Amino acid sequence: MLTTEFERVSMSLADPFGISRGTQTEAENVVVRIEDSGGMTGVGAAAPSSHYGETADTVEAVLPDLLEVVETVGKPHAIDEIERRMEQRVRRNPSARTAVSIALHDLAAKRLGVPLYKLWGLDPENAPTSSFTIGLDDIETIREKTADAYEAGYDILKVKVGTDRDKAIIEAVRDEAPGVTIRVDANEAWTPREAVEMSEFLADYGVEFVEQPVPAEDYEGLKFVYDHAALPIAADESCITADDIPKIADRVDIANLKLMKCGSLVEAKRAIHTARAHGLEVMLGCMIETNAAIAAGCHLAPLLDYVDLDGSLLLADDPYEGVPMPQGAIDLTALDRPGTGAHRP
Repeated sequence: MLTTEFERVSMSLADPFGISRGTQTEAENVVVRIEDSGGMTGVGAAAPSSHYGETADTVEAVLPDLLEVVETVGKPHAIDEIERRMEQRVRRNPSARTAVSIALHDLAAKRLGVPLYKLWGLDPENAPTSSFTIGLDDIETIREKTADAYEAGYDILKVKVGTDRDKAIIEAVRDEAPGVTIRVDANEAWTPREAVEMSEFLADYGVEFVEQPVPAEDYEGLKFVYDHAALPIAADESCITADDIPKIADRVDIANLKLMKCGSLVEAKRAIHTARAHGLEVMLGCMIETNAAIAAGCHLAPLLDYVDLDGSLLLADDPYEGVPMPQGAIDLTALDRPGTGAHRP
């Protein structure tokens, strides 16, 4: 027997966070809890994005139907069955389904007394270091944020671009953090020709790769950039689930997945293996999320080439703790509790 509940959690960001589509100062997540008859509880969270048609309101609207499926099945280890039934009950709404999926996996691993990565048989030593994101802002503020991240020991920075100041932004970041790895995310803001031109400039500044340079649906533009750019290209908005991988396989180097886009941990693993089968490298990103969600992504890290799981690090105060991530290093071996490790301190 399983019982369920959920609550909305509003969290302020440490600093305003800007991308090419806008700036936010707080994040609304919806936390899901699933409890078994012995009082053991699994925790997950949804971090909805309006870009994918979700808000905290829509998540709260569909969760009763999703959690009814959980309670009807009533078996915490019947994850495939529950996720299949949830998708039949509620189409789309991926972050809502992901919250339930994370809570189920957390509970299943707790009942076996192991961290989630051990349940999956993964090697924690293979987890890549996460990048830390520098959002859009005025140049002086970007300098200050970069200097702070550099002094804090982050050696991989993901820089948001997509403005008429992009070159000045990169110059400022490189000036303040001369030795770090830089990755750039345009969030669909460039035309294909702008992307190719910018890639040449970025290559001169030692940028590692460019993420989503053109609009998500512009697959021909993405192909043009892939064929002519001076840097590797990653797809984010163009790649939602495993079904999208074949569409991008011959026009990017890296598939950037997010749990909140995929709809479940099961689908995330399916997408990872599909990308590998198509010869792509794989990255896992995130929204601005509490550790009740981020922690699950950390357990997938050993399957990945790159991770961008700093969503909880951008919060002023996260009500949950998760997997230790000193300077972005995902330390699964330091986890001292079963499940995902997410818990209220």
